[in-house]
Amino acid sequence: MSGQALDLRRSAQIVRRHKALAGAVVGLGILAGGVYAVLEPPPLTSAALVALPQSAQSTQGEDATINGVPDPFTTTQDVIAGSSQVLAGALPNVRPAMSVDELRSEVQVASVTPYIISVSAKGKTAAEAEATANAVADSYIEYVGSGNSPIGQVSAQLLEAATSATGSPLEQLAVDVLVGAVFGAVIGAIAALAIGRNDRRLRNRDEIADSIGIPVVASVPVRHPSDAAGWTNLLEDYEPGGVDAWRLRKALYQLGLVGVNATESGAGSGSSLAMLSLSSDRNALALGPQLAVFAASLGIPTALVVGPQQDTNLTATLRTACGAPASPKQARNLQVTVSDQHHAAQLPGAALTIVVAVVDGKTPRVADTMRTTTTVLGVSAGAATAEQLALVAASAAADGRDIAAIFVADPESADPTTGRLPQLARPGQQRMPTRMTGTATETR
Repeated sequence: MSGQALDLRRSAQIVRRHKALAGAVVGLGILAGGVYAVLEPPPLTSAALVALPQSAQSTQGEDATINGVPDPFTTTQDVIAGSSQVLAGALPNVRPAMSVDELRSEVQVASVTPYIISVSAKGKTAAEAEATANAVADSYIEYVGSGNSPIGQVSAQLLEAATSATGSPLEQLAVDVLVGAVFGAVIGAIAALAIGRNDRRLRNRDEIADSIGIPVVASVPVRHPSDAAGWTNLLEDYEPGGVDAWRLRKALYQLGLVGVNATESGAGSGSSLAMLSLSSDRNALALGPQLAVFAASLGIPTALVVGPQQDTNLTATLRTACGAPASPKQARNLQVTVSDQHHAAQLPGAALTIVVAVVDGKTPRVADTMRTTTTVLGVSAGAATAEQLALVAASAAADGRDIAAIFVADPESADPTTGRLPQLARPGQQRMPTRMTGTATETR
């Protein structure tokens, strides 16, 4: 049962992940239902009333009617009105042209009272329904009046011709649209599951951490600047929420870059950190700048450096923003610069240097990026596969660097995992012996 629940939850996550696709298919289903309702409108119904002579009623028939039993005479007339002879006689006046069997499916005869029968007919338009009902009613009157009827001649008269048609086009439209939406939802869910099953990109924090055996130290939403002005705004006014701020603070502490308090920022003096990300993962590019702005907000003199990259196109707008003169709104403790050196130079007054480094997702070469004292990997949820992350880790190891931790950008809201961050041991505390009393057992 637990395995089934897990599969259902995972399936729901996959469908929600591809909600744009599922929504588009639902929209197409609604559109198809609406088009079908327009092209195949619901039939309209019109009825003609025929009066039977009361004198033709037998005493037995009247007694049967009084007792609530169907009148044999009227019942017989219902059968005659729907017979092949009557329907065949009506065909010349029925529009559109159809066969006797087709006409039989469109016509219904019923008794309204013991002396009145109703001939109703369906049609795509009101005119068709009215013409068909009147044609069948006239054919019946002519047939029973000619004496060819099995029960002899009956003097029936047209009581009320079919002059109006009724129907529920709006109700049928709603039904067709609803059916289209249901079919669209089913097809969209199947398509999303089919795509999600073949999608090897990592989305949960545990999956990302397990792929290369490195813990996730922080996962935060990121901004998505598309031009230099957007990056400038990020450097000026980025301020994480309370939960995200605590996660970033703990990440800096875990990496040994700063102390627990902002006043202990000197403990990280001379530290440098390279935030590696993939060229195919555009969103993760903002992790380094956001971390630098946050560190500066803690009172830590911080330098943000855009160093040499494998993919210069991805960082072009960020390089433009960092190469411009410092904005008056920029944090006092933050310096931004662009450097093509392969070693992080300590900027005057900077206690922490954060380097933005982008490598190719298919053939990463970490050696082409700036060398720092600490290297971390930034990745967005659902942006990279385990193979891509392993290639980056292997390239870093080949260059003599160890990836210390992972930062996750834009984590999925439904992700219940944490990245399996190891618990810190309490330093300098040893468990003292404890005297236990009351544990002696009585022996006999």
